[in-house]
Amino acid sequence: MADGPYDVALLGATGFTGALTADYLARQLPPEASWAIAGRSRQRLEAVRTGLDREVGVLEADVGDPASLRALAEQTRVLITTVGPYLKYGEPAVAACAETGTDYVDLTGEPEFVDLMWLRYHERARETGARLVHSCGFDSIPYDLGALFTVQQLPEGVPIALEGFVRAGGKPSGGTVHSAINAMGRLREGARVAKERKRREPRPDGRIVRGVRGLPHRDEVAGAWVVPFPTIDPQTVLRSGRALDRYGPEFTYSHYLVAGSLPMVAGLIGGVTTVLGLAQIPQARKLMLTRFPAGAGPSPQQRAKSWFKVTFSGRGGGKSIVTQVSGGDPGYEETSKMLAESAMSLAFDDLPKTAGQVTPAVAMGNALIDRLTSAGIEFQVKGQG
Repeated sequence: MADGPYDVALLGATGFTGALTADYLARQLPPEASWAIAGRSRQRLEAVRTGLDREVGVLEADVGDPASLRALAEQTRVLITTVGPYLKYGEPAVAACAETGTDYVDLTGEPEFVDLMWLRYHERARETGARLVHSCGFDSIPYDLGALFTVQQLPEGVPIALEGFVRAGGKPSGGTVHSAINAMGRLREGARVAKERKRREPRPDGRIVRGVRGLPHRDEVAGAWVVPFPTIDPQTVLRSGRALDRYGPEFTYSHYLVAGSLPMVAGLIGGVTTVLGLAQIPQARKLMLTRFPAGAGPSPQQRAKSWFKVTFSGRGGGKSIVTQVSGGDPGYEETSKMLAESAMSLAFDDLPKTAGQVTPAVAMGNALIDRLTSAGIEFQVKGQG
């Protein structure tokens, strides 16, 4: 592993989510830990440092300058990056960490980016010992760790069927909207990359792990109408299921958004279809992006009213279980917490030996569940039979 002067470095500290992550690290890092904030503008970084109640290093690094990213990775044990959209800006940091053996975490929800990084850097990271852990925010920590938590309540060595139901209330930032719309505009490219990864990536021997798409329906556990939710999150859950034998000889997962009433289901499907169609037209995509400036986000008052609940329904070995992962503002307050705690887990916890591109559940698992529970994110068993 890289053995620079810092335990953790945060790239993108002057952005909206980056600033929240910097504030969380300043409050929660162990007293003896060393850390740094990094970005293009020393002046803006100094402004962030002034607002932190803790000593922190300042490092200049630019995603347009691979050499500066290599120098940054060489100076830290764990690199956090909040610089997105990741498909546009994220690769240099992944490349630098894979080459130097530095652990890496981000908060991407972009499937094409994650697949590309696996194709390009997984093997090199395995050689250098770097752990490349994507999607360490609301995408995909509650689902990946929630699925692990639920599976561990069921008997071992039996087929397990799991469903996840997402509810959330909150306002997205400009950066999140940009990532989502750009991803919608690249569905064909993303499908090609996913197909190539599937062709090259080994599958577990003697075990079956698959996603079940499902249909819109009224669900008894969710207590409302639900619709399939094809985000990066079920992909992350299934990757953990393929990597960990604890998920049983046969593991299936379905992922849903809780939509409420039947008219709301129709409205949601219609709205998503419209945005998806517009995202295929460059001029329409550009117009949608201008309505949500990057770097902007909800106010503290708006974030204080935001929340999320992810309910899981699991069955296996004649037993059923209902669990829930819940917390406050999903996109920013809790995402910065999840991201920072993921980095601290990689830096300081006694974890299983892994390398290459790995999921949060595989890299950090129960150690991160314990950290997040202590930080106020709840993992609960709600019922069993």
